[in-house]
Amino acid sequence: MREIFNSFIFIFFISNVQAQAVRQLDFTEAAERTVHSVVHIKTEFERKSSVYDDFFGFSDPFLDFFGLRSPSKSYPIVATGSGVIISEDGYIVTNNHVVQDAAVISITLNDKREFLGEIVGTDPSTDLALVKIEANNLPNINFANSDDVKIGEWVLAVGNPFNLTSTVTAGIVSAKARNLNILGKNSNIDTFIQTDAAVNQGNSGGALVNTKGELIGINAAIASNTGSYTGYSFAIPSNIVKKVSEDLISCGIVQQAFLGASFSEINGKLANELQLDEIKGIYIIYIDPRGGAYEAGIETGGILLSIDKHEINSFAELKEILNQHRPGDEVVLKIKEGKRIKSYKVELKNMYGNIETIKKAQSDAVSSLGASFSEVSQQTKQSLRIKNGIQVSKLSDGLLKDAGIKEGFIIISINKTEIYKTEQIDEILKYKNSTLNIIGIYPNGMKVYYTIGV
Repeated sequence: MREIFNSFIFIFFISNVQAQAVRQLDFTEAAERTVHSVVHIKTEFERKSSVYDDFFGFSDPFLDFFGLRSPSKSYPIVATGSGVIISEDGYIVTNNHVVQDAAVISITLNDKREFLGEIVGTDPSTDLALVKIEANNLPNINFANSDDVKIGEWVLAVGNPFNLTSTVTAGIVSAKARNLNILGKNSNIDTFIQTDAAVNQGNSGGALVNTKGELIGINAAIASNTGSYTGYSFAIPSNIVKKVSEDLISCGIVQQAFLGASFSEINGKLANELQLDEIKGIYIIYIDPRGGAYEAGIETGGILLSIDKHEINSFAELKEILNQHRPGDEVVLKIKEGKRIKSYKVELKNMYGNIETIKKAQSDAVSSLGASFSEVSQQTKQSLRIKNGIQVSKLSDGLLKDAGIKEGFIIISINKTEIYKTEQIDEILKYKNSTLNIIGIYPNGMKVYYTIGV
């Protein structure tokens, strides 16, 4: 009888453990919290090709050789991706490659409302961009600490692959601090969260979330020879996403932090040369006299073991930590010098060797206009019955003021090009046109045409 009772207790215990495991793998709550915070992004581009391109499918080598081009015409190109709402008032983070060079950005929410998006800022080095829509009380997502993500934990990828909106897939974290070198030589991020959650074209810019529905990364790439998912996908860690987004909102440009030191990764050969007991940390090979490491008294020949208790064994791990900080932040470095381990407090600097905030500067061409611009609210567009435009928010001495343009004027088009963002004006001015033909409207509804010599 006791054996039967013990067997019953054992079976009950196993069943209870299994039930708990099933409950832990229930992703419905996380999915419900997340799908409303992920948006569908449609972008429109203009591609110029020559008549020769149209007919033969490639450029004319004869014309190329002599520096000539055949007549060209524009083709509209439509691309799609995903984005994640990070604030109730309409800030959306996505991949830079989703919105780069877009003339029009259309945002569709999960409830099917549509908005025009305006680029707040981009950071190609991390493949992140921030877009703003005119809306309030949006279902924004909460950030998780990506440093706490564990290999083997369950995650969900939420996005819009192949235009299939609000798609959720599940997987586990396969690796962290994965160095892919997918963003090219100018990349400032070599550390990705690797997962086996299915990600395909259109998922770019979408959310990677934990089982609580918190953002742990922005899906950015897949490992594939076919262009479609074949096993692994990669996401930018949420700590980097959060910091980059905050910088773009406040400064328009990312504030990069530097230690003021150069390093070499330690392999078996270098470990033997240095007579190290273990392969751990990264080797300090240079100290910049303008940097924080020099001011803290750090010298070459030491081995950096950790920053703020985060172990550092590769360049990818070093970049991941630095990408979460700004100039002026203080970090604690643990360095092995000979047989001793010492701690140093280092103030991080910017690229110029100081801690000043770097603001995004307008190009000289745009500055010559003597104006600051702001986006036009959706309400204003509706009342004036316009679909696009940027507003002159402030005037100083320059071409626009000389032409008689007043503050509040909304520029709708320049030289027959519809204007959606300030960057388009910069592109137009780069062509060194002698005249700007500007069509616009004032808030009182008066339409005006200006011709400005440049």
